[in-house]
Amino acid sequence: MANLTPELEKERVKIKKVAESVGLDFYETIFELITYEQMNQIAAYGGFPVRYPHWRFGMEYEQLSKSYEYGLSKIYELVINNDPCYAYLMEGNEFIDQKLVMAHVYGHCDFFKNNQWFSQTNRKMMDQMANHATRVRRYIDRYGVDVVEDFIDKCLSLENLIDRHSPYTRVKIPNLEKELELAEQGQEVLGPGRLKVHRDYMESFINPPGLVKEQEKRRKEEMAERQKLQNYPERPEKDVLHFLIHHAPLQPWQQDVLSMIREEAYYFAPQGMTKIMNEGWASYWHAKLMTEKIADDSEIVDFADRHSGTMAMSPTGFNPYKVGIELFRDIEQRWNKGQFGKEWEECESLADKKNWDRKTNQGREKIFEVRRNFNDVMFIDQFLTEDFCVANKMFVYKFNKRTGQFEVDTRDFPLIKKKFLFQLTNFGQPIISVVDANFNNRGELLLAHLFEGIEMQPDYMQATMKNLQALWGRPVNVATVLDGEPRIVHYDGHEFKSLAFDRSSESPPEGSDAQEN
Repeated sequence: MANLTPELEKERVKIKKVAESVGLDFYETIFELITYEQMNQIAAYGGFPVRYPHWRFGMEYEQLSKSYEYGLSKIYELVINNDPCYAYLMEGNEFIDQKLVMAHVYGHCDFFKNNQWFSQTNRKMMDQMANHATRVRRYIDRYGVDVVEDFIDKCLSLENLIDRHSPYTRVKIPNLEKELELAEQGQEVLGPGRLKVHRDYMESFINPPGLVKEQEKRRKEEMAERQKLQNYPERPEKDVLHFLIHHAPLQPWQQDVLSMIREEAYYFAPQGMTKIMNEGWASYWHAKLMTEKIADDSEIVDFADRHSGTMAMSPTGFNPYKVGIELFRDIEQRWNKGQFGKEWEECESLADKKNWDRKTNQGREKIFEVRRNFNDVMFIDQFLTEDFCVANKMFVYKFNKRTGQFEVDTRDFPLIKKKFLFQLTNFGQPIISVVDANFNNRGELLLAHLFEGIEMQPDYMQATMKNLQALWGRPVNVATVLDGEPRIVHYDGHEFKSLAFDRSSESPPEGSDAQEN
């Protein structure tokens, strides 16, 4: 890696000042100039060159390298959510490309720092990744590369079984907040088995030390016995990895490795939850800054060529850069003209709506508010309107075998929006929860699939269940829907069975009620 050339450094300072002048706020951003091989290596590691060793990263490097060599794809920029942020520029790119990338990066860095969905991420993840790598190498030296890599393989296949919203919720423990407040004030906090005392000299009479210890011991024993007798968890647990770390029969080093995988999964989760917004925000600002403040007159045509290539849409999918930037532009325009609120929503005249301009000029303020508070699901749900879809030709397409072309299948706006939201919710992946870790009183694991109208793919489900069973050590069951019928898929480590249960029953069957197919 190399520092920026004097010419690039001069341009970086200029772009940074311009970005700050329009209200962007970001951590210190460190740019490194690297070769395309180094870029592919870092990208294969998810942006962290200090990450733990694993064959998967080697496979991703080979794929990226071949794709670059064959001209199928090219990485222009790579930026890491950290404090300070790290961004990489590729050697050999034209000067206009480097300027565009730096403007784009500052947009990303502003989003990382200020979007609420990144508020719980580890801002020192570069250091944490290095710590993870050190611990994994230590386990490899102790237990062997095959043993450790095989376990990591299993963990990586389960890394999406987390509760992506759990970092933003706080379980309130009764009296905990009050006790913390009292402790900070230097006041004594009551413990288990103790009664409140208003006079110090009465403490030994009201709360005899021997009695307090005995009550605390009895309370702990009762809690342990209750946990043995009842099914656990007490309520469905979406964070399957957290449950496995604490309840699966894992060795200490395995618990540690699984906790690393889980921690990294939570770090990357907000990026998946805000992909459209993040790329749209960065694209919005690189376009505005380049055309208004950064690019020279001689560079505008080249910039437009690069920008248009990034914004291209295909009939088989959607481009997050294009959808994001156009939505931010639409929001800014609507709020500048006052095209929002009850009066706007109730207006039925197309002519009035077309000429509507209250000159409210709240667009810039609004897009910064959206950048701060929204994720992709909220963004699309609230701001993807039918007028926007028509203006941007966002339709549902199908392939016509007779003509050999993609054609508009429907302009049904609710269907378009539903497809978008389904793809974005939980990244389009099934929502799984641990329901019972002592299913049928046999120590089996029962998980439930929250059925959203789309059935799970059998191949993926079976591969996941195999790895879950390997970690749990006992049979694993998944309550789901197959071929339109509620089923329990059972895997005991050797074979899969599909068990039926009564549709009228809200809970999975006991063993005697199940029918094997």
